[in-house]
Amino acid sequence: MPDIGVFGPYTYLVTEVLFGSIAAVLLWRANAFRRAGETIAVLYPIAYVWDWYTLEVGVFSIPLRTGVELLGIPLEEHIFIVVVPSLVIGIHELVHGPWGRTDGASTEASERRDE
Repeated sequence: MPDIGVFGPYTYLVTEVLFGSIAAVLLWRANAFRRAGETIAVLYPIAYVWDWYTLEVGVFSIPLRTGVELLGIPLEEHIFIVVVPSLVIGIHELVHGPWGRTDGASTEASERRDE
C-alpha cells in the first residue's frame, strides 16, 4: 500500500475528495442524486451526533486532518457523513436500478420512484 500520509494535514481531506468523486459519478450514472440527498438529510443528524460523541470521549482520533472544525467535529468528518451514504446509495442504485435490473422489470417503476 502506498503511504498516503504524504499529503500531511490534508490526507483525510484528499481521501474524502477522491471517494466523494467516485460517489458523485456513481450517483450521476444511476440518476440518484435526489434520492441520495433525501437519505443523507435524514442520516446526517444521527451521524453528526455519533461522530461528535465518539471524538469527544476519545474513541478515535484523526491525526492527518486540516484542523478545521465545524460545530465541534472536523470538517473532514462532515464530508465523510455525506460521502459514505453517497457511495452506498450509488452502488445500490447501480446494482438494483434500471441498469442493474435482471428481473425484466421496466424502468418505468424506478423512474416513478424518483419523482
